[in-house]
Amino acid sequence: MRTTSQTTASGKGAIARQFIEALPFSKALQMRLDEFGDGLAVISMPYDTRLVGDPRTNVIHGGAVSALMDTCGGAAVMGHPDAVLPTATIDLRIDYMRPATPGDRITARAHCYHVTRSVAFVRAEAFDADDTRPVAAATGAFTVTRNEVAP
Repeated sequence: MRTTSQTTASGKGAIARQFIEALPFSKALQMRLDEFGDGLAVISMPYDTRLVGDPRTNVIHGGAVSALMDTCGGAAVMGHPDAVLPTATIDLRIDYMRPATPGDRITARAHCYHVTRSVAFVRAEAFDADDTRPVAAATGAFTVTRNEVAP
């Protein structure tokens, strides 16, 4: 039997999945929601030669990694118990640590760690097949409507 929190998370997860699948850019990048929970999202996308940023090295463009991390951050906010849908990016800082290995699927993991009345704060990392060394790390702020509980 599911608890109310689990039911709410699964309902939000369905909405997050539908939202990601409905976005033309996310669809073009073939993003897939792999995991979703209370303030947590994991989204991945396959390597695609159409997204290569440097033909000499076949490394995927940083903009594709940025879009993945932005989408994942928004999904993490959508899953936070104190947040009500929808959300939008206010600010996103990405530090690129190393090039992703050509051919590898890229996975972003985001955690919404704090929600105020109007802003949610997120940390995220992106990895290729080597999940011990991040490709990129991000911090972001997203709009939020807080789920207020009546006394």
